[in-house]
Amino acid sequence: MSNIQTTLRKLREEKGLSQEKLARLSDVANNTIIKIEGGKNQNPTLDTLKKISKALEVSVDDLIK
Repeated sequence: MSNIQTTLRKLREEKGLSQEKLARLSDVANNTIIKIEGGKNQNPTLDTLKKISKALEVSVDDLIK
């Protein structure tokens, strides 16, 4: 598992969010969240990372470390 997969899942679960709920909060397709967590999208765009990190209330740096 890459760092972003592990970190995204961990942060999402700490916030008590489902993949679908995070997708709605971040205005990102649910399929995008699933692909990132599943390792099928290991290079999401910066725009996607910004939206997800904002919804999780963390920095992009926190999300990708």
